Amino acid sequence: MVKIVVLYHSTYGHTEVVAKSVVKGIERVSDTEVALIKASEAESKLDILHNADAIIFGSPTYMGSVASVFKKFMEETSKFWTELKWKDKIAAGFTNSGSQSGDKLNTLIDLAIFAAQHGMIWVSTGLLPGNNSSTSSVNDINRIGSFLGVMTQANVDQGSDVAPPPNDLETAALLGQRVAEITKRFK
Repeated sequence: MVKIVVLYHSTYGHTEVVAKSVVKGIERVSDTEVALIKASEAESKLDILHNADAIIFGSPTYMGSVASVFKKFMEETSKFWTELKWKDKIAAGFTNSGSQSGDKLNTLIDLAIFAAQHGMIWVSTGLLPGNNSSTSSVNDINRIGSFLGVMTQANVDQGSDVAPPPNDLETAALLGQRVAEITKRFK
């Protein structure tokens, strides 16, 4: 049984919807066990994180970086960082913002460097970009064209019941599925 944690922060619910889509993708793969943990509750659930085979990190992009709640979690991990407790765990990441760019790449870089500092093995999306030709559409998978991790976009005047759009959520599910399949190979 492969154990995967989706660890995230969400203020308005949009990133939580993405996190739940990642979980759905993980659940497509047999012999997986998944836990969904909010970053604000991670300190009380360190045993689950330490025992996971993979951790997928998710944070909204605020002011071009991870949200402060998620950053606080990242800094709290310094308590066990020197022991490399997460070394060789599989890692991946996702982020959401209100605009198409929103400097989301910087958030994914923050997450990837954080994982690298813990000695983790980062998994990319493994997807070609969508919405990048005259025959493509904003309804494509990976419509924002990210490779490092999943980028989703939610209009700021819409609730998490309609935003991000279904194709962004499927992109997130595909990341969860990919991480589960790769983690099984490593385990």
